[in-house]
Amino acid sequence: MIPALEEFRRVVIKVGSALLVDRNAGRLRHAWLAALAEDIAELHGRGVDVLVVSSGSIALGRTVLGLPPGILRLEESQGAASVGQITLARHWAEALGHHGIVAGQILVTPQDTEERRRYLNARATVLKLLEMRAVPVVNENDTVATSEIRYGDNDRLAARVATMIDADVLVLFSDIDGLYTAPPQSDPDARHLPVVERITPEIEAMAGGPASELSRGGMRTKVEAAKIAASGGTHLVIADGRGKNPLKAVREGARCTWFLSGSTPTAARKTWIAGSLEPRGTLTIDAGAAKALLGGASLLPVGVRAIEGSFSRGDAVMIRDPEGRVLGRGLVAYDSAEAALIIGHPSARIPALLNYPGRAWMVHRDDLAMF
Repeated sequence: MIPALEEFRRVVIKVGSALLVDRNAGRLRHAWLAALAEDIAELHGRGVDVLVVSSGSIALGRTVLGLPPGILRLEESQGAASVGQITLARHWAEALGHHGIVAGQILVTPQDTEERRRYLNARATVLKLLEMRAVPVVNENDTVATSEIRYGDNDRLAARVATMIDADVLVLFSDIDGLYTAPPQSDPDARHLPVVERITPEIEAMAGGPASELSRGGMRTKVEAAKIAASGGTHLVIADGRGKNPLKAVREGARCTWFLSGSTPTAARKTWIAGSLEPRGTLTIDAGAAKALLGGASLLPVGVRAIEGSFSRGDAVMIRDPEGRVLGRGLVAYDSAEAALIIGHPSARIPALLNYPGRAWMVHRDDLAMF
């Protein structure tokens, strides 16, 4: 069964350079962006959380700097990104601002979604922006990323960000309306696949290579992004974004390819916490805290009676009840030295104890997997 976009409450939209920037003129496609902003505003107005992953900074910056066509050297790409990021952010802010929506720019590197501490910081920032009803606009920080550590395309970046914020669906806009059994440009017998329930080696073999010098991605990277998204409980859809109002077209049933996840973002995240991370310490809690956790609450410092081990913020820790039974595993919000200062105290005392505001919880319920 093909899902409907209306079913989802948190949507990530990925926009590639080839859609956003006129390849021949090297200028932004203003009318296209304005139409997409209309689509985003319609979703946003219904209470949906929306995040945009936008390429285009290098494509815009290379035009301003007069760089020639073709593949750029790393330092040229970084310089172009530095110039283009300012322009790109301004255009997004203006397009969304026309509908009364505040845009927030977030530049990330691979470590921001792969190292637990930085992952938690990035996640907290994005979730706070969404809570305040802003639309975060994310791009890879091409000004500092190196060829060895960069994502290399914003499809995989979008998938990492989507799973990081527990998005329900990721929409990848492309210059093609989905996945075919073979490249449709060269094979007249190629069949369009409306739904992919599981990514098999056969599915991966159907993907081709990059299609544009403005883009570092292609169908291959989109299928790789689908694997990342599905493992995190996020559905992914590849859709043709060349026309105006492309999101509206998907909502109205335009041909596209859905890659389905067999899980939900919350369930996938809990599974990851429960089974994929090595615990660095233990928190022993009182009976009241144990009851609260079983009821779905976060673990507050006041409910922690003892800590064991040496851990950093973002590390996994075991949680035990007063009898020593393991209740679950979670990502801790403080390092062990700070935790030792605040356990047993009400959250209101954290600023005085640590000399900075801190977080009210020791382990947030979203970062907690109960056994």
